[in-house]
Amino acid sequence: MASPTEITAALMAGAGPGDLVYSNPVKRRDDVRFAARLGVDLFVVDSPGEVTKVAEAAPGSGVLCRLVTSGAGSDWPLSRKYGCSTSEAVAILRQAAGLGLRADGVSFHVGSQQRDPEAWAAPIGSAASVFDTLRAAGLDPWLLDIGGGFPARLDDGCPPPEAYGSAIERHLAAAFGDRRPTTIAEPGRGIAADAGVLVTTVVAVLHRAGTRWVFLDAGVFTGLVETLDEAIRYPLVTDVPGPSGPCVLSGPTCDSADVLYQDVMVDLPLALAEGDRVRFHCAGVYTASYSTVGFNGFAPLASFVRS
Repeated sequence: MASPTEITAALMAGAGPGDLVYSNPVKRRDDVRFAARLGVDLFVVDSPGEVTKVAEAAPGSGVLCRLVTSGAGSDWPLSRKYGCSTSEAVAILRQAAGLGLRADGVSFHVGSQQRDPEAWAAPIGSAASVFDTLRAAGLDPWLLDIGGGFPARLDDGCPPPEAYGSAIERHLAAAFGDRRPTTIAEPGRGIAADAGVLVTTVVAVLHRAGTRWVFLDAGVFTGLVETLDEAIRYPLVTDVPGPSGPCVLSGPTCDSADVLYQDVMVDLPLALAEGDRVRFHCAGVYTASYSTVGFNGFAPLASFVRS
């Protein structure tokens, strides 16, 4: 869970507070208190200040320390914002124990839409090093959160799910041997993306300096933030028949950054026109939850559930 809203949604869906990990490493103090009042007692940290914050706002809770990863092999790396080194993790978890918290273990994330099953090897090895050092110091870490990264079916460039499970199992066995911790994962995109489709409508088709531009009623600031730097390339489907050709795909707002695909243009039917539909597959919550309320006055996307 990354926020009080997600925690509340999970509890309302039937999860128990003991099932939840507050996995955002940097949290508002009031949000830590809120989660603790609801019974959540496991928090991810990656700095000494966050350990102190959790100790004061949720005394007696457990903590996982997040390790930094390179993000190599992923379409949406997460390496620059969170995580620390193995030596820092040891110090942070020892600090946690000294403040009356449970030093429960380690977490990491290899980057979203990870295309290389071997990406888990290095952080699993680093986690084992942290566990060994803490155990030698008399602590008892027991939990490893291997994060997300499991890919959606955006294209044919990812191995099948079994390849990821096999690689992770092999690296856990090699790194931990018979002292393997309880291991959890955050499947994320691999489950949630394929569960949804974003349906957009063409606002206009324009030609600028010999280049066709297709404007849609959804864009970077209204659900498609992961197209920034063209990182996530969603499969596009339309029912318009006929031959296709390249075009720049743009969102509806006045911001010049609201362009989805320009460096590598997309192929869409040449007959595409105002009012036609373009569907973004593998969209899931990665579009619905990223809608910005009020940007240029555009409302967030509406969501509909089909049984």
